Amino acid sequence: MGVLFLPAVLLVAWVLAIAGVVPFGGSDGDSFAVTAMLWMMTLPVGTQFMVSGLMHTFFARSTAQNIGWSTNGFQYEIGFVSYGIGIAGFVAAFQDAGAWLVLSVVVSVFLLGAAANHILEMVRDRNYALGNTFVLFYDIGLPVSLWALVLAGAGP
Repeated sequence: MGVLFLPAVLLVAWVLAIAGVVPFGGSDGDSFAVTAMLWMMTLPVGTQFMVSGLMHTFFARSTAQNIGWSTNGFQYEIGFVSYGIGIAGFVAAFQDAGAWLVLSVVVSVFLLGAAANHILEMVRDRNYALGNTFVLFYDIGLPVSLWALVLAGAGP
């Protein structure tokens, strides 16, 4: 059921931004796009990727089962790259738009590639496990959110 938290955290970031809550590293004078991008860097990128790292390393067997997979070495690799992206998200929240742009590229390539793989498994293998289907809201929603904010003025 942990996969339900992925889109929930993305939604919470948007709600906080819309409500005008100032994120860590932000200030009252920031534009909406900047405020929202800081929330994206802190919550769905920073926090959620750290949780993903934890799930793919310490809880590898149950996470794989939730996705409809068998646990294997690649799962640990996903975990470690997730830790790196999560840490980068926290660091980027205290940087400028250049860092947000670079991290948006990394996150988007990773998540859109993951989304393509999940869709392929749905079509080819009929893998409709919750962790393989519901995760698409996050795998596609976060890159769309990041690029919408870059185009709206949170980019360089």
